[in-house]
Amino acid sequence: MFEDRKRRTELSELGEFGLIRHLTGHIILKNSSTVKGVDDDAAVIDFRNKMTLVSTDLLIEGIHFDLSYYPLKHLGYKAAVVNFSDIAAMNALPSQLTVSVAVSNRFSLEAMEEIYAGILLACERYHVDLVGGDTTSSLQGLNMSLTVLGEADDSDIVYRNGARNNDLLCVTGDLGAAYIGLLVLEREKQVFKVNPDMQPDLEGHNYILERQLKPEARTDIVTLLKKINVKPTAMIDISDGLASDVLHICDGSRTGCAIYEDKIPIDPSTAMMSKEFNIDPTTAAMNGGEDYELLFTITQKDYDAIKQIPDIHVIGHMNDESSGVNLITRSGASVPVTAQGWDALLKSKREKR
Repeated sequence: MFEDRKRRTELSELGEFGLIRHLTGHIILKNSSTVKGVDDDAAVIDFRNKMTLVSTDLLIEGIHFDLSYYPLKHLGYKAAVVNFSDIAAMNALPSQLTVSVAVSNRFSLEAMEEIYAGILLACERYHVDLVGGDTTSSLQGLNMSLTVLGEADDSDIVYRNGARNNDLLCVTGDLGAAYIGLLVLEREKQVFKVNPDMQPDLEGHNYILERQLKPEARTDIVTLLKKINVKPTAMIDISDGLASDVLHICDGSRTGCAIYEDKIPIDPSTAMMSKEFNIDPTTAAMNGGEDYELLFTITQKDYDAIKQIPDIHVIGHMNDESSGVNLITRSGASVPVTAQGWDALLKSKREKR
């Protein structure tokens, strides 16, 4: 994981267009809305009178990922999935993706193949068509820009600003694992730097490492909510941490919120490793980020429809804006929630990448 000794083919042997053909020439389109894919000047998409959703992520080596412990295939997969998650956060499904990559001469053809293998695996799993992008050289490191398109009926789209007083606050899955997985990887990186002959001690940490290295977008929840005829009133995905993202909903909706600490779902492996790092598991869940679970609000009348779904957890309720956003601790104390999650432009908040 921490060193790559594979053979390499220089990208200069193919050139830009040869590289694009090599990486994308075998793509088979899956969505009827994709009229034209990667083999022309522009992709052609026909959404047949549906609303088009667009989201873009920029990923910079050394800021958003560390290749000393990030397998390139995992990086490609995650880069795609976190974009798909943005579409799911609008209560919609992703359908097309473009990928632009800038690489230095440190990267070989085999390295690019690994990145695209991860991207294409994600596209296959989520039924998304890779329809375009660009490649160019970089003076330093690896930079990736991905844009995802989605489609939905106007009546199905959910925004951050629709929560209302007395709505229930729900979250999918469990929280904090991705951040604790990152701490394990950072710990082993430091050991490796001191002694490159030491093998990383990753045994028994499969779940939290996968949550960091290979997250999943909760498009399954979008499909499930539609099936049970529940439309959230507001929704966001948890990329920056529960605290930051619930504040986004509250700011957009002009509401307050009460989150109950004992209702926040935390996996036992996350709790165990949090304590090993001397971190409160609730702190990891509130401020860690990169869980890519869905955080959403529903009206109280929809509670009966979701209460038996094991992967949806009611963790609080919305209230008047004047009440503020508060965490109700296990002891019953009310603690104001502040945003302490990841911010790429304020690295001093937490040196996460």
